[in-house]
Amino acid sequence: MSTRSRLLFAAVLVATLATAALWWSSRTPAPKPTAVPVAAAPALPAPAQPPPDEPAPPILHPVTPSAAEPPLAASGIGAALTALLGQPAMATFFQVEDFPRRFVATVDNLGRAHAPPLLWPVQPTAGRFTVEEPAGGGSFIAANNSLRYAPLVALADSVSPARAVGLYIQMYPLLQQAYEELGYPKRYFNDRLIAVIDLLLATPEPAGPVPVRLTEVKGPIAPVRPWVRYEFADPALESLSSGQKIMLRVGPAHERRLKAKLAAFRQELLRTPTP
Repeated sequence: MSTRSRLLFAAVLVATLATAALWWSSRTPAPKPTAVPVAAAPALPAPAQPPPDEPAPPILHPVTPSAAEPPLAASGIGAALTALLGQPAMATFFQVEDFPRRFVATVDNLGRAHAPPLLWPVQPTAGRFTVEEPAGGGSFIAANNSLRYAPLVALADSVSPARAVGLYIQMYPLLQQAYEELGYPKRYFNDRLIAVIDLLLATPEPAGPVPVRLTEVKGPIAPVRPWVRYEFADPALESLSSGQKIMLRVGPAHERRLKAKLAAFRQELLRTPTP
């Protein structure tokens, strides 16, 4: 299995993990499970810009487009993804419109505290986040809540790295351009992707049920959908990045399965440097 194929499979894993966050947001209500028009998507917040004279950091993990395959045009992304993942998966999980911008924003935000749902390249997970309230008091993530994410884990397992490698190489110029337009003209998107994977692998694994609580809402008007306002009761868990919180919310079995996949990708990806 080539170095480049591990890279794309890792990218797909990161993107599909993002779906789990859409029905859990302590600050942003979950969107309806319909495609979000590009025109309605909010502008990406501009990150802090480095000083003009700051040199570009060295590229740690370069990606070299193949001379045998021309770069993919934005208009061909939908057909290419459908050929790779299949029409049912595309209709169920993904948003194709403005995909490069949504994809790089998703990957970048998984390593940050907040991830605006309207920017994700995926559709909402079916059902809603559920909790258990035992007689002893408190609220915990329900054991069967992880069933909602089983299709996402299955999708990650179904991706063929051999077929995906060509698509990633063809799409990379669009991803790099979108990343620079996001506000990182001197940064390399592939390096950011690997850094986010490392962060996901560092997600803690609680020994028992994870306690949660509703975010306090001040005022006389009660939330109409309180289940989207849960947060981790443990301050250490609540301070994690949005991607790490997703890893916790998919359930311990799925978390271990996905982390094993990501660890295997990273090991293979860095075994031989890309030319």
